[in-house]
Amino acid sequence: MSAQAAGDERTIPDDIRAMGIDDAYVSRLVDTFYGRVRQDPEIGPIFEAAIGDTWDHHLAKLKDFWASVAWGAARYSGQPVPAHQRHPEIEARHFDIWLGLFRQTLEDTAPTPEVVDHFMIRAERIARSLKLVLFGVPGFGGVAQ
Repeated sequence: MSAQAAGDERTIPDDIRAMGIDDAYVSRLVDTFYGRVRQDPEIGPIFEAAIGDTWDHHLAKLKDFWASVAWGAARYSGQPVPAHQRHPEIEARHFDIWLGLFRQTLEDTAPTPEVVDHFMIRAERIARSLKLVLFGVPGFGGVAQ
């Protein structure tokens, strides 16, 4: 864990920490989830093509992202929209697969039941936002730019 990440542990709000969410859990969640993503026959090849042999770097960035999502850790500085826009092979249905794997991983790993809802609300919001940017609003004539 980086010095920045270790220092960030002190900023986790008490209610988040009480659910069992901390850097150790985020690390476990991300490692388990993306291990499953890589094995998925539909979305695994998309991730493998995009990430290639840089999984260690990508997983570290995703851990920072999910810590930011979970409790507002100020560690993530990526740009997920342009990163996803570079991959025209992504289809709207892939987000449903991603969400299903994410929910199952949460159900399998969450230290408390509240953790599942905490992350799923945020994951569903992220998926909706990315789908809107990538595929536009149905019935409004095309892809959003």
